[in-house]
Amino acid sequence: MTMLVLVTLILLIVLLAVYVVIENNRRKAREAEKRAYNERVKEINAHFKLKLAEFVEAKIVRPKYVPKLQSITNNFFVVQHHTEENLHQLERVADLFVNTVGRELQKCYVTKNIDALETQMQYFVAELPSAGIAYNKAFYHEILPALIVLLQTPDQPEGITEEESVLEDESQIQDKQDDEPEFIAPKTKAQELSNY
Repeated sequence: MTMLVLVTLILLIVLLAVYVVIENNRRKAREAEKRAYNERVKEINAHFKLKLAEFVEAKIVRPKYVPKLQSITNNFFVVQHHTEENLHQLERVADLFVNTVGRELQKCYVTKNIDALETQMQYFVAELPSAGIAYNKAFYHEILPALIVLLQTPDQPEGITEEESVLEDESQIQDKQDDEPEFIAPKTKAQELSNY
């Protein structure tokens, strides 16, 4: 009987030790996931901040607008849960903003019309919410992507109308045709003999 009690006691101690080890491993895994998650959030914020600094250097964003634009990434988790899906949404909207502004900046360098993008950025910043609680799921899934689309400037310079653009395209096609050698059909035997 004492042997049965002793074996049962040893089994309970072993089970308790195994349970404690498993729980410690789970806790460490959760902490590692949380650290990795927070690192990704920091990377997104740092990348966004770096791009904003580049846009300030390019003079399409005024320095006074930087804090308001940074609130896009800083306020993401004010009213939203820390989930993987939400983190992906933060990455998507941050990349969408950065890529759209980058494309528009390149377009402005070509068209030499940087003022249009600067004006669009002013309108964009004016539409951002001032209260942190307004940065909710609806804002990031619906409102912000629509605002980012409004940042896009026209592809053609404002001075050129559509008719002028069509005429310019036609003249370019004509110039290409002029550059190509004219096709001359080979002469038949009868034509060659008639020339003598």
